[in-house]
Amino acid sequence: MTEFFPLALALMAGLALGTLFFYGLWLTVRRALTARYPALWLLGSLLGRLALAGAGFYYVGQGSWPRLVACLAGFVAARYLVAHFTRPAAARPFSKPLAHES
Repeated sequence: MTEFFPLALALMAGLALGTLFFYGLWLTVRRALTARYPALWLLGSLLGRLALAGAGFYYVGQGSWPRLVACLAGFVAARYLVAHFTRPAAARPFSKPLAHES
């Protein structure tokens, strides 16, 4: 029972890291489409997101593989959550149509 709380915290930390990583990727791609130097945006974002995720995994893991696995599970789950919420409303399954679409 005492091992549950560190694993739950690691899972939540993985969700937070994954959300920052993948939402940052989404923002970067949107920005790079109109940027004057898109390669700089993409490279800078990649380095920043990798540094943040790497430091987060290192801090959360602290030599414990179960916490590292829980953090990774949260990270992967965040990928699907961010992909779902950044998708246009018309492309989401089971989404309500807008008032002017009726």
